[in-house]
Amino acid sequence: MRAALSKIVSRDQLKELLAHEKRRGQSIVFANGCFDTLHVGHVRYLAGAKEQGDILVVGVNSDSSVRRLKGPGRPVLDENARALLVAALRVVDYVVIFSEPNVEGLLEEFRPGVHVKGTDYTPESVPERAVADRLGIRVAIVGDPKDHSTRSLFDAIRKVPHA
Repeated sequence: MRAALSKIVSRDQLKELLAHEKRRGQSIVFANGCFDTLHVGHVRYLAGAKEQGDILVVGVNSDSSVRRLKGPGRPVLDENARALLVAALRVVDYVVIFSEPNVEGLLEEFRPGVHVKGTDYTPESVPERAVADRLGIRVAIVGDPKDHSTRSLFDAIRKVPHA
């Protein structure tokens, strides 16, 4: 548990850590998401992201930004629980919580070599594409086909008869 907690860092800490990693010649990969209950699609997405470089940084949406994106009743798990679940994955090196509607500002701030998105995007539909292009950040689409989601998981749970 302590190891996972140590991966969750503030933006200021992350900026310092990444500067050190870059000086060591490490390539930085940035992924992001809500991760409101971790499922197999998230694990495959993050594993695919890690294959793109040396250090995987994951931005986890804050509770307020999940509410804006997903609507009432979300998130199910609070931002600290979601960040800890993501940080517990071996492939993840650092986790940072953010409140913005997209990660353009984080790309500007951290300047990773690669910005990854899941297969629900195409290279052309990535919201941060223009910023990534301007900064020379490669955009990669990773993970398996989007045939599972947190919403479908919740729908399946709701359909289970209660005893």
